[in-house]
Amino acid sequence: MKRKSADISSFSQKLNSNKPNETERSVVKTEEREHDEADSKSEIEFPSVSTGPSGPPGISQINGPQLEQQADSKITQEETLVSIGPSGPSDISKSRGDGPMQPHLKLFPRTLQGDRRRRFRALWYTVHSWLEYSHSQDSAYCYACRHFGPLISKSVFTSGLGYKNWKKATFRDGGFAAHAKSEAHTNAMIAWKEFEKEEQSKAPLISTLPIDHSMWTQENKHYIKTIADVLLLTATQNISLRTHRETMESDNRGNFLAILDLIGKHDPIVQKKLTGDHNSKYTSHEIQNEVLDTLAEMVRSSIIKEVQESKFFSILVDEMTDMKKKDQVSLVLRYYYNGAVKESFLHFEAAGCLNAAGLTEKITQILERYGLEYRTNLVGQAYDGASVMSGKHSGVQAHIKEVAKQAFCVHCNAHCLNLVLVDTVKAVPGAECFFSFLQAIHVFLLGSYVHSRWLNIQKEMYAGPPMELQRLSETRWACTHMAYHTIMNRLPAIVRVLQEIIDEKGGEISVEAWGLLAQIDLQFIGLLVTFAKVFGDTRGLSDLLQSPSLDLGSAVDLVEALVKGFQDYRDESYFKELWKEVLDIAEQCNVETEPAPKRKKKLSSKLDGLSVMSPLGERPDKSRDTFRTSIFYPILHNMLSEVNRRFSKLNCQIMKGIQALNPKSTTFCQEEVLFPFASIYECNIEDLKHEMHQMNRILERKMEAGLQKPSCIVDLTLFIEPYKEVFHELFRLCKIAVAIPVSTAACERSFSTLKLVKTYLRSTMDDDMLNNLGVLSVESRRAKSIDLDDFVDRFARNHNNRRIQLF
Repeated sequence: MKRKSADISSFSQKLNSNKPNETERSVVKTEEREHDEADSKSEIEFPSVSTGPSGPPGISQINGPQLEQQADSKITQEETLVSIGPSGPSDISKSRGDGPMQPHLKLFPRTLQGDRRRRFRALWYTVHSWLEYSHSQDSAYCYACRHFGPLISKSVFTSGLGYKNWKKATFRDGGFAAHAKSEAHTNAMIAWKEFEKEEQSKAPLISTLPIDHSMWTQENKHYIKTIADVLLLTATQNISLRTHRETMESDNRGNFLAILDLIGKHDPIVQKKLTGDHNSKYTSHEIQNEVLDTLAEMVRSSIIKEVQESKFFSILVDEMTDMKKKDQVSLVLRYYYNGAVKESFLHFEAAGCLNAAGLTEKITQILERYGLEYRTNLVGQAYDGASVMSGKHSGVQAHIKEVAKQAFCVHCNAHCLNLVLVDTVKAVPGAECFFSFLQAIHVFLLGSYVHSRWLNIQKEMYAGPPMELQRLSETRWACTHMAYHTIMNRLPAIVRVLQEIIDEKGGEISVEAWGLLAQIDLQFIGLLVTFAKVFGDTRGLSDLLQSPSLDLGSAVDLVEALVKGFQDYRDESYFKELWKEVLDIAEQCNVETEPAPKRKKKLSSKLDGLSVMSPLGERPDKSRDTFRTSIFYPILHNMLSEVNRRFSKLNCQIMKGIQALNPKSTTFCQEEVLFPFASIYECNIEDLKHEMHQMNRILERKMEAGLQKPSCIVDLTLFIEPYKEVFHELFRLCKIAVAIPVSTAACERSFSTLKLVKTYLRSTMDDDMLNNLGVLSVESRRAKSIDLDDFVDRFARNHNNRRIQLF
């Protein structure tokens, strides 16, 4: 029994190893003594407060000798048999999970014990962690014995009354110390500690892992984020990743590894991962492709989420041949989201076959792959003028309409404008020769012998840096305005260069210069000024038609403004100003402005009595009136007729309905125009009628208050959006109207990116790699805003063979 008691005492000492040492006990004793002396000095004779044998505390007169006798008696409260159940005051712990109740009061109640008034001390909590205090009973309890001890105990620390003999509380062989040495208390403490271990084991595994593992995973996450940052940089800047040899002995290991090595010089974590003796550097081309795929998927997910929230969308599709002579189809989505019209690039797809059925299958497969409901929510489709795409009966647009009944087809308006200019050039006599002559001047001045002289002459004649002549585009006629503008400003310098080369008599080059100079006459200058004016106006329209935020209603307004401008050009006063400019340029270039008098030719006697309009061999008249009637007016006439023919969509109900939603249109909110458009998209006509009436009243009140009326359909949609629950049908129609595309310029822009991504040196990349790089490059703003913490989570979930711990 002695050995067993010794073992229990030893275990109790180990269990309570966190208790204060003797020095700390002396400090506590000293502090208690100082408090007791302070209490004795300020003591006043008050009746002591005690608790009755049962029930709430009462007030009774107990003198000192009686209290002393009770404290020293052999039969004390500590030896009373009491129950350890949940009985006790309400302000101490009721279950094991509550923990010890240890209040820190500013002033504990004082009771007269012996020769002074004594009270409970909060400092005792630091010595005995199992202590609990009840303010209502002014008693101390043992948390361990109450919840982890035997059901029946002889300790006062588990009774309903509790322990309150503060005089003997800190005695070496009595009070708290005597209770702590008891066998029952020691077993209760052991059970308490085991309970705490079990509760900790129920916590998540990550909370029990050592600190080293947490630091390790944080370093791994930092390293993976750095790799993703480098790949994002290379993708958005269209930089190649790899070379043929990426070994340590290679002089050029590729841009990806070179950037990582540079970062490693300034980042010890990256340097540690790159130079460590392990096989988880995550720099292989498989990991690079996997990271790029995760990043691109995050960009596509954000686009799809916006489209699904917007509900209605249109598709823009075009085709181009890449560097590997492979036909690539570009698919762009147009939709209204968060107060703006967006055209977001979604996918590059290699076209296996270029017939209408094959292309339609490719488009529908892409839409289904990304979970887009095109059968009911596809409201528009835009293509170029190729018959395989825009064919009315057997083109792609006809096949799409078979499954998406509401998909209105739009022939790209930018292509239409380009065709207007092409047809105009072909119809005007001498116009094709004029453009060929401009191209010949461009090629001549680029020659190595002529170019340096061309630059020097410009420096002599004009202030500022010299200008270069632009090459004329065979497909983008609206973008050739800058070439005309440069030639008009530098025509005197061009004439001087040609004249100096002719004077040198340098053989073939002098002959070529003489031939070019001979064609710079009054008619050439007139054509130059005319096309510069006309193409200048169409260039502005071409730029606006390629804007992603433009709606079809505004596009119609812009075309009507262009038509009105061309009609104004037919006024005689305008031609006078234009001809004056032609004469000014001719004088600067020393070109004859008046044709030389011609000798009257004698007619043949065989032609007597006949009216001869244009005798053979007679040179054409290059006077002002001849230019106006035979060149200037035919150009304007052809332009007007082609514009009216190419932009004749106003006859269809959809275009008229879109115009009825345009606040600047004369048919704005007219029921007979808007309701047929609404019925196509299955709107509730009765609700729409009431919504239009209320919306007109709100607009009138806003205008009376000094606010500006919306200028286009996009502005009207943005105006209605805060009240979209009220104007449900009208807001739905506006979203459909702005989602219908105007041009396929977004596809053309994606093809510009395709040329930068799939270059001659990168022509061997597969279609998945090209698609991922294309999305990250075209949608670079979205790519740069990716949350890399979300990327790490996605990458860790998708990465099957994980050699690096990220969790």
